Amino acid sequence: MENLIDRFGISGKSVNLPLRTGQQDFGDIHNDLIDSYSPVDGKLIAQVAKASSKDYERLVELAGEASIYWRNKSAPFRGDIIRQFGNQLRENKDALGKLVSYEMGKSWQEGKGEVQEVIDICDFAQGLSRQLHGATMHSERFEHRMYEQWHPLGIVGIITAFNFPVAVWGWNAVLAAVCGNVSLWKPSEKTPLCSLACLNLWKKVVEANNLPEGIINLIIGDVDPIGHLLTNDKKISLVSATGSTAMGKQVAQSVSRRLGKYILELGGNNAIILTPNADLSNAIPSVVFGAVGTAGQRCTSTRRLIVHSSIFRQVEASLVKAYNSLKIGNPLDEKNHMGPLIDKSAVDNMLNALSLARKEGGEVLFGGKVLDIGGFSTGCYVSPCLVKINHQASIVKEETFAPILYLMEYTGELEEAIKIQNNVPQGLSSAIFTLNLHEAENFLGPNGSDCGLANVNIGTSGAEIGGAFGGEKDTGGGRESGSDCWKYYMRRQTNTINYGKEAPLAQGIKFDLS
Repeated sequence: MENLIDRFGISGKSVNLPLRTGQQDFGDIHNDLIDSYSPVDGKLIAQVAKASSKDYERLVELAGEASIYWRNKSAPFRGDIIRQFGNQLRENKDALGKLVSYEMGKSWQEGKGEVQEVIDICDFAQGLSRQLHGATMHSERFEHRMYEQWHPLGIVGIITAFNFPVAVWGWNAVLAAVCGNVSLWKPSEKTPLCSLACLNLWKKVVEANNLPEGIINLIIGDVDPIGHLLTNDKKISLVSATGSTAMGKQVAQSVSRRLGKYILELGGNNAIILTPNADLSNAIPSVVFGAVGTAGQRCTSTRRLIVHSSIFRQVEASLVKAYNSLKIGNPLDEKNHMGPLIDKSAVDNMLNALSLARKEGGEVLFGGKVLDIGGFSTGCYVSPCLVKINHQASIVKEETFAPILYLMEYTGELEEAIKIQNNVPQGLSSAIFTLNLHEAENFLGPNGSDCGLANVNIGTSGAEIGGAFGGEKDTGGGRESGSDCWKYYMRRQTNTINYGKEAPLAQGIKFDLS
C-alpha cells in the first residue's frame, strides 16, 4: 500500500503539508495530525496535518485570485481542462479505486465504480461546456430584446462524507469548474488520503496547462474551525454539503444567516416495495446489493423492504438463502461481496439499532454479529442483518448507516405499501418491483413515492450521473450531478436591450418630462 500512496504523491507515513498546491505550501507541521487507519486490516496508512484558521484564510485568498482568471476563460476551454482531468482518472482508475477500497472499506469493484463516476461526470461536463445556455423571451416593448444568461458564482465550498470520498466531490467540483467557479473542498477526516490523491491528479493537469493554482483546492481539518469558517464565510458563494441530516441543518442555518446558497444531500431511509406482480428473480439480487453494497453505507442503501403478504414467506426464505451465500472479507479480494464498516463507532451504531429493534418486537432472521475475518481483528467486519419487524416500529424511521434490512409486510392494495414507504422523515431513493403497469405508474405519480429518486424494477442504489441526484424532506431538497443541476453553480441574469430610438416603459407606464 505504500507504493500506492507514493503513486499519488503522498510520500511516507507522515503527510505534514496536506494543502500543497504547486509552489504554495500551506499547513503548520506543528498542527494536530489525523491518523488514517484502514478498516480493512486496522493498519495506520498515513498521518495528515490538520489545517488551521490561518491556512483557511490563505487558501480562500488564493482561490479568489484564481477565480478572476478562471471565470474569464471560455466555457469550452474549461471543458477541455476537465476532459484532461478525466483522462488522468482513466489512467489511474484501478489504483485510485484500490485506495478508496483500502481507506474506506468498500469493495474494490465499488471503488473503481466510484472513480468511473467522476470520469463520467468529466465527460458530461465537457459536453455541457458548450450548452450553458439561457432562454430568449419576447419583450412587450417594441424594438427591445430580452434574454437570460448564466454567470459563475465565484468560490464554491464542497463538504463531503467518508462513504463516497471521490465521487461526490467530483460531481460538485467538476460541474462548478466548467461553470467558471473555483472550489474549496473539505473532505471527511476519515478519508483524507483519497482527497489528497485526487488533488495531486488535478495538479498534473494544472502543470501541463500552465494554469494558476487555486482553481480546485483542498483543505483537511475539523468541523471547528474549518467547517465553521467555510459555512459562515461570505466569500463562499455556494456550499454543497453531503452528510447526515443533523450536519445539513447546521450548514443550512449558517449559510442562510448570510443569505448564501447551499445544496444539501443528506440522509436516506430507502425502501423497496415488492408487489404480488414482482419478478423475484430480478428483485432479490437488487435488494441484496442495495442492502449490503458498501456495507450499507450508501445514502441510497436499501434499508426497508415492504413485501405483500402473499409472497412474504417466499421472499423471506430467498433472502436468508442469499445472505448465507455472501462472502464477507477483505474488500481488495474481488471474490468478496462486502468489506468492513468504516470504524468501530459505526459497528456500535449498528448493534445499538439492532438492540432497539429487538425491544420493539423485531426478529433477527440473519446476521448482526461482529466478525473476525482472515486474521483481521479490526472490529469493523460484521455480518449483514435481516430483521422482520412491524412498519410502525420507531427504529425503522431512523437511518442506521449499516447493512441492516428491515422486512415489513403489507396486506392490502399498493396504496398501503406507498403509505408505509412515505411514512419516514427522509425522502431520497425508492423503488418498486412489479410487472403491472398500473402499479408502476401509480408509484411514480403524484400519489406515489415522495422521494427524489423513484425506480421501477431496479433497486434504490446505483444512480447514474445523467439525472439529477437528491431527495426531499430530511434529505435536504438539493440536487447534484446531471440534468440541469449545473444551474445551481451559476447566477441567473435577465437582460433587456433597447435597440430603438425611443425608451418606452413596461406595463404601458407614461413618464413625460416635456
